[in-house]
Amino acid sequence: MTVKALAEALALRPLASPEDDREIVGAYVGDLLSWVMGRAKADNVWVTIMTNLNVVAVASLTDVALVIIAEEAEIEPSVVAKAESQGVNLYTSPLTSYELAAKIASLI
Repeated sequence: MTVKALAEALALRPLASPEDDREIVGAYVGDLLSWVMGRAKADNVWVTIMTNLNVVAVASLTDVALVIIAEEAEIEPSVVAKAESQGVNLYTSPLTSYELAAKIASLI
């Protein structure tokens, strides 16, 4: 499933979508960035409530296909701009991390 297809299925709101044709092959849910760095895999969708600039760095380092900010946590425009410039797909959702994980599990 592509980022674009998952975003449509989950009614996600795009913040940055420079590579929405990337394929998603798994998922990871977590908010402790050092933990995510060691466990998220390339081409995963990563669900988090973290919104600082380090989210973009971790997404780039792990090469995740998509970052979903759960619960529509507020995110600064500078983080969105960095995601766009780094090629990181960044979307938001009003759903909780649990709700997103359950829906993602049924789709991929």
